Amino acid sequence: MSESPAGDFLARLTERLTVAAVPHMVVGSFASSFHGIPRSSQDLDLVIDPDRESLGRFLGSLPTAAYYVDADAAADAFLRRGQFNVIDMATAWKADMIIRKARPFSIQEMSRRREGRLLGSQVSVASAEDTIIAKMEWAQSSGGSDLQLRDAAGILQVRGAALDVAHIELWASALGLADLWHRVRDGVSRA
Repeated sequence: MSESPAGDFLARLTERLTVAAVPHMVVGSFASSFHGIPRSSQDLDLVIDPDRESLGRFLGSLPTAAYYVDADAAADAFLRRGQFNVIDMATAWKADMIIRKARPFSIQEMSRRREGRLLGSQVSVASAEDTIIAKMEWAQSSGGSDLQLRDAAGILQVRGAALDVAHIELWASALGLADLWHRVRDGVSRA
């Protein structure tokens, strides 16, 4: 059994995703806390890579008495490569289910996921490097969010020399994040 309501929810979701044959990984603040400096969050973020059939199996495995999910929103998210929510009715914990984007970085990010113990469960988590890149992208899309950059810097601070910096720099350049990467690195070097 997991350590918390969030952990229990994560364990149940990932078990259902696995049984439905939906590749998945934890991303967002739970991934950055796993690799770096922990911080609290009110929801789980998972990138999923279903086909139409496996998404249907996953949605069909969620009893309506226990979970809220809008099947139409999920179908739309699948078509647009967007996101939909699954809410645990017992705890009100929410999971943002993000359909993997079709771009090269997102394909590679999914292939680089790692197994790890998070909230008392063995789950797939985005790699430390890819979590830094994703955090910088979220910072860029939200106008330079200091919270996202602090998460990225926390991973760099904790993981340091163990990180594949060349991988981060390659994708930071390709995705137009080089300035943010310099801010993250400079912030850690001054700390």
